[in-house]
Amino acid sequence: MAILGAEAGNLALKALATCLYISGGIALRIASKFRNGMFLRAFCDKGRFSDPLAAVPVKLILDPKTALYGAARYAAGDVVHGASRYGAAGR
Repeated sequence: MAILGAEAGNLALKALATCLYISGGIALRIASKFRNGMFLRAFCDKGRFSDPLAAVPVKLILDPKTALYGAARYAAGDVVHGASRYGAAGR
């Protein structure tokens, strides 16, 4: 969990992320391990960048069909140039 948290923190810094979503099969298999706080400690342990990372919300998506929902919206033509026609909130 510490390695995943540290790398997620690195990526969040590189991308100037305002929110982090973790999903997919790995999220479902390790969901219980997020409760001990090791991931968030490693995520935020970035020296002078710790405070900005502490402000980044981390969300765990547990719905195994999330990718299928996105693919279905894309196939239905709801996604244009990487953004939904309906805005960030969807329909």
